[in-house]
Amino acid sequence: MLYYLFEFLEAKYQLPGAQLFEYISFRSAMAILLSLLISTIYGKRIIIYLQTKQIGESVRELGLQGQTEKAGTPTMGGLIIIIATLIPVLLLAKLENIYVILLIITTIWMGAIGFLDDYIKTFKKDKEGLPGKFKILGQVGLGLIVGCVMYFHDGITVKEKTNSEDVITQEMMLGDKKLPEMGPSQKNLTTTIPFVKNNEFDYSKIISWISPDLAKYAWIIFIPIVIIIVTAVSNGANLTDGVDGLAAGSSAIIVLTLGIFAWVSGNIIFSDYLNIMYIPDSGEMTIYITAFTGALVGFLWYNTYPAQVFMGDTGSLTIGGIIAVLAIASRKELLIPILCGIFLVENLSVILQVSWFKYTKKRFGEGRRIFLMSPLHHHYQKKGHHESKIVVRFWIVGIFLAILTVVTLKLR
Repeated sequence: MLYYLFEFLEAKYQLPGAQLFEYISFRSAMAILLSLLISTIYGKRIIIYLQTKQIGESVRELGLQGQTEKAGTPTMGGLIIIIATLIPVLLLAKLENIYVILLIITTIWMGAIGFLDDYIKTFKKDKEGLPGKFKILGQVGLGLIVGCVMYFHDGITVKEKTNSEDVITQEMMLGDKKLPEMGPSQKNLTTTIPFVKNNEFDYSKIISWISPDLAKYAWIIFIPIVIIIVTAVSNGANLTDGVDGLAAGSSAIIVLTLGIFAWVSGNIIFSDYLNIMYIPDSGEMTIYITAFTGALVGFLWYNTYPAQVFMGDTGSLTIGGIIAVLAIASRKELLIPILCGIFLVENLSVILQVSWFKYTKKRFGEGRRIFLMSPLHHHYQKKGHHESKIVVRFWIVGIFLAILTVVTLKLR
């Protein structure tokens, strides 16, 4: 909203300084500052409100050190993250931008599912919360929306560099420098694939090799892939939320990395220099990303050990959904196994533990375990490591994976 206000003031009255709001870098800086202020200052008020309503965590006895002390800690703290993200976005972003719209829908959609789950756990005293099938249904629904928008919406396009005289070129100037010439906007299903020289992959090739005419049915492949990604990353973030600060800190690292990708992909100069696809209008996601990062870091003020508030499914499901959509929108979803390696390992530890237990119980009559406990962070707790040490070491691994992911821009 402030963006449109200052745009009007600049056009009508040439107000000094109003032109700053045209720059993504300035609005991104303002977004992260505002979200940090909201999450740290008003976050405390939300925590006090949750305490007065007795919205506390009901802890199951798992035999973990320090677990009983956490009983009664306010949950639904994901509301802090959601509020601290959406307010700066609504004030500073271009609200007609399709990427921003998609991210706002994702936040509200997944936030509602997580809130319902936490509400059932807290007020209905049902420790299982929302049945898993309804969570999956909600995640699939979001994946369907995202997949359809990415495939069918006319505003989601890419441009490729060209030296041809026969195509429409972009003849803009930046100071005394001519911007790279780009062909017309085109709709395709191209994405980035890491560690490959020509690092672009078109999903339509999965079926078009049979017949070129089948390329128009690529949505049959693309939309299910989007659904799987949204569901997997959302559940991964949910499983990672098990010790104080782990999910929020790991997610902040991931989101900041995706912010780099969104910014360079939406900038014609840097996308040309790095030889990656130029995605028009995607740079506007940077405002959302910086607001989201500020909200996560501000939430950590109260969520680091010993936590004064838990994010609950309201936060964890929302975080996972947003990360998935950011990766898909910036066409970096195939980098998720690297960038979201923490989420992936947490997911795999649960899958392997459950599968091996069921297999050995069927074969030997007694269930056996690979880990002392899953998800993986609980395994290290069982080994006697303090949760603060576990969290910081997971963050270090997350930073390493983030750097490796960024390096894939040029490592081919």
